[in-house]
Amino acid sequence: IRDQLAIYLVDQMYANVDVPGELGEVLPERLQPLATPIAGGLRQLTEQAAREVLSRPRAHALWADANREAQLALLTTLESDSQVLSDTGGDVVLDLRALFDQMQERVGIGGRVADRLPTDAAQITIMRADQLESAQNGLKLIRGLPVMLVGLSLALFGLALAIAPGWRRNALRAYGIGFVVAGTAALLTEDQAGQALVNTLVQNEANEPAAANAWTISTALLVEAAWAGIFYGLFMVIAASLAGPSQPAVAIRSAIAPYASRAAVAYATLAVFVVLLLWWAPTPATREPALALILIVLLTAGTEALRRQLVREHPDADLGVAIERARERAANAASGSRPGPSPVVAEATSSPPGGPPNGDQLE
Repeated sequence: IRDQLAIYLVDQMYANVDVPGELGEVLPERLQPLATPIAGGLRQLTEQAAREVLSRPRAHALWADANREAQLALLTTLESDSQVLSDTGGDVVLDLRALFDQMQERVGIGGRVADRLPTDAAQITIMRADQLESAQNGLKLIRGLPVMLVGLSLALFGLALAIAPGWRRNALRAYGIGFVVAGTAALLTEDQAGQALVNTLVQNEANEPAAANAWTISTALLVEAAWAGIFYGLFMVIAASLAGPSQPAVAIRSAIAPYASRAAVAYATLAVFVVLLLWWAPTPATREPALALILIVLLTAGTEALRRQLVREHPDADLGVAIERARERAANAASGSRPGPSPVVAEATSSPPGGPPNGDQLE
């Protein structure tokens, strides 16, 4: 992007400044006929100087300011139909005049005529005035869709949980699969739309990398949201599977029951998980206080639901016995010996001294 911008600014300088004339005024009289070929040869050096200027923090700040002003002007016009674009004839433009002046100061050409440059020098038209009405109508149409669709999705999910108590785990799993599908579809759409946009707008193949990078930067939040949807969906699918009747799920619940069925242990573990999640901040919601609070509430509700299920399934789960068994397994693993049967199992399976067990003992 910086390379293409450097070429554009140099093109603007040569289009709006009489470079041979400027050189002719400073060259000795006998060298003035060489002003035109010198100006042509100077172009490549000027592009190098422009790239150097654009690589500096000051230029980065000017570039960000120019983009921010153009975006605010567009949003203000779309939302309030104001006359904020009257100076540009109603067009939304990216005004790079400040960067243009920086380059001129660095190169030393055109500085004396900078005040006489046309007002549209170094201005890139983003949207023409005749396109704004369509954009305003489109904004009115889609503005309420995100809130409405998200609210409708959550309401339908809540309705599914309310009317089918025996089907809640399947509903949660299906909802998670929907998140994964939606996130994947968004990623595919972003990729295909970017390719189509670049192929449509860019006529010169050499400019395609810059256009593709611009698309990647401008859709970064969409990509983050798509991956967040996939992450949340997978989390819901795993949670639904963990609460299910499959053999692995039952084994996992049996293993964690002595620990997770106790409120203090369960919520201490949840607190550690939440702290690590907020520190990692893998999704946009974890970086927004209000949305992060909603996630914490949902995680707390899920933890309590799992804890209650463990209490129902394993009412006699004993934390002390589980810790003792864990110590035995650790000791056996350290010594390399295989663990033998527990005293209860050994007593039940061994024969008494007088012969085989009778019916009562076997029972």
